[in-house]
Amino acid sequence: MSRIGPTELLIILAIVLLLFGSTKLPQLAKGLGESIKEFKKSAKAEDAKIEDAKKSDSDSKSA
Repeated sequence: MSRIGPTELLIILAIVLLLFGSTKLPQLAKGLGESIKEFKKSAKAEDAKIEDAKKSDSDSKSA
């Protein structure tokens, strides 16, 4: 199985353009960007929460 090349990407882009139209694409891209941003923010918050839990757990064991 090979990787996706530039020709395949152009075909996929053309299909997306036909499905959604040129006026809808910027809105879709904005929504996707906001979704990714929110996902990263949530993942970072969860990582910080886990680190705090580990730190408080190790502090309570040493006390």
